[in-house]
Amino acid sequence: MSEVQEVFKRVEIKYILSDEQYKALRKRLEGSFEVDQYGETDILNIYYDTPDFKLVRTSIEKPEYKEKLRLRTYGVPKDGTEKAFVEIKKKFKGIVYKRRVSVPLLEAEAFLNEGSALKKESQITRELEAFLKQYPGIGPRMAISYKRIAMAGIEDPNLRITFDTHICWRVGDLNLREGAKGQEILKPGQHLMEVKILNAFPLELARIFSELGIFQTSISKYGEGYSALVREQLEMAQTKASENAYGTISKKDLSTIAVMQLFRGEFQDEIGTAEAIG
Repeated sequence: MSEVQEVFKRVEIKYILSDEQYKALRKRLEGSFEVDQYGETDILNIYYDTPDFKLVRTSIEKPEYKEKLRLRTYGVPKDGTEKAFVEIKKKFKGIVYKRRVSVPLLEAEAFLNEGSALKKESQITRELEAFLKQYPGIGPRMAISYKRIAMAGIEDPNLRITFDTHICWRVGDLNLREGAKGQEILKPGQHLMEVKILNAFPLELARIFSELGIFQTSISKYGEGYSALVREQLEMAQTKASENAYGTISKKDLSTIAVMQLFRGEFQDEIGTAEAIG
């Protein structure tokens, strides 16, 4: 059996907590959940997408089926020999399916950015190859990093809760060796909690959430980063309009211009986004 879990099937439910809710919840979870062996971990991701961000735009529309591709490391890599994960994450009718392979970072980068074959051949590697062929022009588009504390149920280790803070996005320096940096997604003091379950939601946990005023929300880290990128591009278009670059123009037309520039890569060219990792 592989020491690294490669296939996941579960429901993931998300919540935004205030610092007060987070502290109160952590106290209530004592005795029934415990922090995993890694403690607080830096998680670094590069999301791959088409030049017009088709994957994330589809995801934001909340269809029954959506998928994404990312490169992930736990901790900041240094020389490329560190373990990295190439992951396909799919969601269909509320169920999350994740399939991944673990390879050295340099090998993962060569596969994703240069089309080199992975040394390990499996059903998952073939799925990854097919995914890359399905989306012409797919490449690194956004880095998402955050600090995570993961907890597992003492009686049911398959019941997991994660807490993410300092969630940052960037479209420049798309290299995991650059570490955790970028623009924050959450407000100061907020925590993104995810409950990952295989079966029914525990009644006791639901009761605790209700008492603490913790309610489910819909949020995607990559989706939030992309939305912030579009808003940034819109602000740039508005600035140009104020400088008479476009003359008299409506806000609706400005928004259209902003998105079109983003899709054409003009915004990425202006900030020097790398076309490949490494």
